[in-house]
Amino acid sequence: MAKKKISDKQDDIKDMFAAMHELEKTKGIPVDMLLENVERSIEKACKSNYNNDDVVFNVDLDNGVFEAFIRKTVVEEVTDPNREIEQHEALEIDPNVGIGEKVRIQIDTKKLGRISVQNARSVIRQGIRDKEREITLDEFRKKSKEIVTALVENIDPETGNATIRIGKSIATLPKSEQVGIEELKEGDSVKVYIAEVRENDPTKKKPRGPRAVISRTSNDFVRRLFELEVPEIYDGTVEIMAVAREAGSRTKLAVQSKNPNVDSVGACIGTRGIRVAKIVEELGGEKIDIVEYKEDPAQFIAAALSPATVVSVVLNDEETNEWRVTVPDGQLSLAIGNRGQNARLAARLTGCKIDIRPESGFYGDGEDDESVVADDDEQIIADDLTENIDALEDEAASGSDE
Repeated sequence: MAKKKISDKQDDIKDMFAAMHELEKTKGIPVDMLLENVERSIEKACKSNYNNDDVVFNVDLDNGVFEAFIRKTVVEEVTDPNREIEQHEALEIDPNVGIGEKVRIQIDTKKLGRISVQNARSVIRQGIRDKEREITLDEFRKKSKEIVTALVENIDPETGNATIRIGKSIATLPKSEQVGIEELKEGDSVKVYIAEVRENDPTKKKPRGPRAVISRTSNDFVRRLFELEVPEIYDGTVEIMAVAREAGSRTKLAVQSKNPNVDSVGACIGTRGIRVAKIVEELGGEKIDIVEYKEDPAQFIAAALSPATVVSVVLNDEETNEWRVTVPDGQLSLAIGNRGQNARLAARLTGCKIDIRPESGFYGDGEDDESVVADDDEQIIADDLTENIDALEDEAASGSDE
């Protein structure tokens, strides 16, 4: 029977080590860290059971050895049986031990009691959760402000929010941060921009651990896409000076070259448009206007209103930074764009208020004889990215509470 019990104990230890190695493989939690949590849980159980947490361990992963010992001081007369042992008993364990020294007494962890075992499990689980959060936070931090390729694991049929896996970590891509009318499916690989990394918010009733704020609608998503696709941007020869975007519809990009021999716009477009075409495809067909940045505001505004032709650009009001733009009569609609989008994006790109007028001053039958003014305060913008994430998380938490 004794041999069977020893064999059973060895099997239990082997199973424990196997489980630890599996956790290290699947979740990236080091075996050493798991062992530390097991040891801490046993120390806690010993303190609860024996009022003695002076515990030492003998661990040999290679040979499948895990032993726990509680230490007691050798005395002539015991006053605290939890922490002391008489010399004649101690000599049976260690023939060389003397008064005042400590002797190690092996613990049968299975006899620590049901409550102690539950407490031990709780300590281990908490340790694992803490380590998972630490690993997740570290992984997100390394990729903050970068584009990563994620795997779509699940789509919420009601909200359209996507649960995605980035490496070994899980994040949420809200529907509001997906491009246009794209429809992601489980199993899809998708590029996302990690806009921000957040740790636990102590003001929240239910801390959710570290998480990444993910987006495909951010201006910086487009910036990073161009950096990945255009070597001249990546190496600093061409610089992106400004981006204005209405995600899923249209983007305007202003670039300039630090090398007079390099055409900044041409570098971004690529031979036969191959570079920009790849980015347009990634953005689900979103239109992209690439213009050359100009230090002169008038020249920059004229370029920003592309593809419309501009006759003149004149500063109208220095205090409000309003510029009057004159375009050929046949170019007015093109300059303004569908529902004012071209003018709006140009204003946002340049940071100027733009007053667009036809060259003849005549707007056509049925139209008011007034100029069309666009500025960066009139743009249609989605709510702040981080506020979107908070609102979604609070809504989810509220739902789970109910």
